[in-house]
Amino acid sequence: MSKRDYYEVLGVDRSAGADEIKKAYRQLAKKYHPDFNNGDAQAEKNFKEVKEAYDVLSDEQKRAHYDRFGHQANFGGGGGFEGFGNFNGGGFGFGGIDDIFEQFFGGMGGGRRRHQGPEQGSHLRYDLEITLEDAFSGLEKTITIPRTETCEDCQGSRAKPGTKPESCSSCGGSGQQQVTRNTPFGRFVSSQVCVACRGEGKTVKEPCPACSGQGRVVKDKKFEIKIPPGVEEGTKLRVSGGGEAGLRGGPAGDLYVVLGIRSHKQFQRKGSDLYLDVSIGIGQAALGVEMEVPTLDGNAPLRVPEGTQHGTVFRIKGRGMPHLHSSGKGDLKVRVGIKVPKRLNQKQKELLHEYSKLSGEEAGVESKNFFDHLKDAFSGG
Repeated sequence: MSKRDYYEVLGVDRSAGADEIKKAYRQLAKKYHPDFNNGDAQAEKNFKEVKEAYDVLSDEQKRAHYDRFGHQANFGGGGGFEGFGNFNGGGFGFGGIDDIFEQFFGGMGGGRRRHQGPEQGSHLRYDLEITLEDAFSGLEKTITIPRTETCEDCQGSRAKPGTKPESCSSCGGSGQQQVTRNTPFGRFVSSQVCVACRGEGKTVKEPCPACSGQGRVVKDKKFEIKIPPGVEEGTKLRVSGGGEAGLRGGPAGDLYVVLGIRSHKQFQRKGSDLYLDVSIGIGQAALGVEMEVPTLDGNAPLRVPEGTQHGTVFRIKGRGMPHLHSSGKGDLKVRVGIKVPKRLNQKQKELLHEYSKLSGEEAGVESKNFFDHLKDAFSGG
C-alpha cells in the first residue's frame, strides 16, 4: 500500500514552518496516542503514521530530501534509496532512462527547483445557491469567504518590519547545493534542494510576528457578486484576483463562484424554456376557455381551444428564461391536465347520462362527434 504524503498526514502546507509542523504534530499525537484510545488499533496506526511524518519533516535535511525525492528517499542514513534492490525490477520501476537518472542521480544536476520568483496564489471556489426568480431577474449578492492575503506588516517578505530576507549563505542564493554520490555507475555530482533555505535562495533571520514568517495571513473578505439574468445550474462566475494571495510578490489567484438553482414549486426549467402544469375541467376542455397562467414576471393569457385533450402542451412565446449570452427569452410551455370530478350533484349526473345516450356510449356506437354532444349536453340543446 502506498504511503500518504507526509504534509497531508500532518495537515500542513508544503511551505509550513517548523513551529507550524510541531504544533500540528502535537495535536495529532495527542488525538491518536494509544493511552487515550483504549487500545484502538486504527488510532495506533494513525499515531505511528503521524510520528513517521514528523520525524522527517522536523529534520531540515530529511525534509529537503523528502521534498526532492518523496518516499523514495532513504532517511536511515545508508546513503542509498528505498526500492533500489536488484536490476530484475524487484521494487524498482523502470519508466525510461530519464527516470533512472532522476532516481539515482537527481536528474544529473538539474533536478526540481523551487520557485524563487513571484508565484500566483491558489484559486478558490465558492458554491452559491439562488432561486429561479433570482436567475430570471439577476441580482447582486454579497458573500464572505476566508482567504489568505498578503501580510500588511511585512508586505509578504516574511521578515520582521525593518528587516529583509537575506541571500542564503549555504547556497549563495541559488536554492540548490552540489552533492556527490557514489552509485553503481560510478561517482556523480548532482544538485539538490538547499536544506538551509529549502530551495528559495533566501533566509529570514527575524520572522514577521504578524504572520509568523509566512508572508500571508487568513482574513474574511467580502465580495459583491453580480449575477446576470439567465444563469443556469453550474454557471461559474470568475472574480479576478479573488483567490489566495500570491507568494513572493506574485499575483493572487482567482475566485470562482459556482451557482446552484433551487427547485421551484411551479416551474421546471430546460435550458431557456420553462414548463408549467395547469388543470382545467371537462367542460372547459370540451368547449374551450380563455384563461391566465402564471409566469416569472406576472400572468400571461392562454387560449385553450375546444376539444383540447389531456396532456396537450401550449407554447407562450418569450415568457421563459432570459438568454444568458444573447437578447430575448425562451418560451413558457404549458401542459394541460383535465380534471375529472369525483363528486357530482343530481343535475350534473342527469346531464352526463343524457350526454352518454346522445353520444351512443351506452349502445357502443358513436352517433355524433364527442365534443358536439358534450356541448349540447352542457348547453341544454
